[in-house]
Amino acid sequence: MPMSLTKKTVGSLADLARLAGLSTSTVSRALAGNPAIRRETRERIAALAREYGYRPNVVGRNLRTGRTQAIAVILPLGHDVGQPVSDPFFITLLGHLADALTARGYDLLLSRVIPSGDDWLANMTDSGRVDGVLIIGQSDQIETIEEVAQRYPPLVIWGASFPGRVQCTVGTDNRTGGEMATLHLLNGGRRHLAFFGNPDFPELGERYEGFLSAHRKAGAAPPEHLLAVHLTPQTAYETIGEFLDGGARVDGIVAATDIIAMAAIRALTERGLSVPGDVAVVGYDDLEIAIHAAPALTTIRQDIGAGAIAMVDLLMRRLAGEETDSVILPPELIVRQSA
Repeated sequence: MPMSLTKKTVGSLADLARLAGLSTSTVSRALAGNPAIRRETRERIAALAREYGYRPNVVGRNLRTGRTQAIAVILPLGHDVGQPVSDPFFITLLGHLADALTARGYDLLLSRVIPSGDDWLANMTDSGRVDGVLIIGQSDQIETIEEVAQRYPPLVIWGASFPGRVQCTVGTDNRTGGEMATLHLLNGGRRHLAFFGNPDFPELGERYEGFLSAHRKAGAAPPEHLLAVHLTPQTAYETIGEFLDGGARVDGIVAATDIIAMAAIRALTERGLSVPGDVAVVGYDDLEIAIHAAPALTTIRQDIGAGAIAMVDLLMRRLAGEETDSVILPPELIVRQSA
């Protein structure tokens, strides 16, 4: 006599498969979000699982597959220990990464690390707690990341790409972005430019190299000022204020991030300088808050959403055994009122 299936009887994958009229392997792949299974089928299986209260045996699945279904996302803050996870750039990228990982059936394990040695990354990759690692920013830890990347394939970094490095990165063409921001100011008649940002940070260093090369391309006099501003808003504001109070002659600022740019606008306006009348300001990132600045911020856009999707895609391919190249996203100048 056929078994009568009720919400209480669907406690196994086989029961759910019989209810759906499909094979156990098809139902298993559907619940895991496998794109090889049609979306309509995945949605029908998920609805049946909800209706009949089916809960997959995650521990058993992980033991069978050797996977944890978790991905670590690490923020190494060796360059600026005061930078919080609530930084708008971090929050934006984390949101996109969480969405992309969830769509692939993975949990996100977030770790904010202030490195005190060379083992912070190895401790995570060798822990057995995660299937792979995503790193947001190389900070001053590029050598540590490189060493681990040589032996641990499922590792993808948001950061700058450098020839000869094995680490797989996703990021904007930072040098080109720095050039675009600087040429926009030079072409607008600004001649006394300052770069606000710490070039020891790899991505920011590339933006600074673009700042320098733009001056050469334009045949302009060498830039007058480099201010190694921290990435935290209040510290950046205070440092920029001290710089302005020192009497520096500046009519244009290329800021390494939107946060630094907004701190600069605040410091300028509080000293009676108009933006862009007296000093034009260009940021970098095009965070959502950039358009709400006063004045709205001219900036270099990096497509953070596309970058997050690329990071997760590269990681999944590496988990599957593929070799992958880094992805370099094109920057875009977004002109608003600040420059």
